[in-house]
Amino acid sequence: MTIRTLICDELPVIRDGMRTLLDAVPDIDVIDTTDNGMEAIVLVRTERPDVVVTDLNLRTISGLELIRRLGKEVSPPHIVVFTGSDADKTVSDVLHAGASCLLCKDASPQELISAIRAAAEGRTVLAPDIAQRLVTWFREQPDIMEPEPCPEVTDLTPREREVTQMVARGMSTEEVARALTIGVATVRTHLYRVRTKLGVRDRAELVSLAYRCGLIQPA
Repeated sequence: MTIRTLICDELPVIRDGMRTLLDAVPDIDVIDTTDNGMEAIVLVRTERPDVVVTDLNLRTISGLELIRRLGKEVSPPHIVVFTGSDADKTVSDVLHAGASCLLCKDASPQELISAIRAAAEGRTVLAPDIAQRLVTWFREQPDIMEPEPCPEVTDLTPREREVTQMVARGMSTEEVARALTIGVATVRTHLYRVRTKLGVRDRAELVSLAYRCGLIQPA
């Protein structure tokens, strides 16, 4: 499968460098590049890329706002954030906005390529130091959390509940589709409806809510 990719960065040298790098990768097709957040939204709607690689500094709207807006699309692309900042607030904002992968600009070419492939499969990749900080934070949390009341969960259909549980266990959109013998587009439609019913913006918030409400229990 060829991964259709859109590159968004305010610096021409970064955009052109990434395009040159990715054009040499057989399974990645760069459909366009832009430094403009609003133009990126138009390109996503017209060209339907599988993955958007973006910095957080763009013209017209920020990369963070771009991620949030794309997350509201019926079939949102997977997002790889390629940024110069790994501050805790940046990490939190990016993950809550719905990004699949987060790399710093000191990442190697192979790490960028791997992140794009992982994102296309619905998996998450974080820069090593960011991942280590998140693991440290997780280990500091209480072992047992009481489920929170969440009346909205009762509005889910059995299939929507099933898809939510599978996603919360870390399965990609494609893996859910294969397991349930349905189309990828159908899985994305279920996830869109689930996000709407539960009032969550992205997959990260959906997974968090599923655990907090007891829809799925930690291993």
